[in-house]
Amino acid sequence: MRDEPTDIADSTAEPEPDQVELAHSIIESLLEHTSVVSDLIALMAQALDPDTTKALTLTAQWQSYLESRRQMEHTRKDVEKFVEMMKKSDEA
Repeated sequence: MRDEPTDIADSTAEPEPDQVELAHSIIESLLEHTSVVSDLIALMAQALDPDTTKALTLTAQWQSYLESRRQMEHTRKDVEKFVEMMKKSDEA
């Protein structure tokens, strides 16, 4: 027996508040993990001798890390905006 096609209205419906809360929770956990990892990397870099630190910070990987960290700060702000938008839509 073949599955019936899903109603288009079902697939475009607004997410349920529980789904929004779950999505927010997942995103927040990922952002928090990234922050913890960044702090650990910074701490580890401080433990290195100056010559090793200089060599490390001149690598493409370090530059990519710094750029990723900057992007995650923007992402954190975007998540906060998203949460506020979803709260407002739930209140309406």
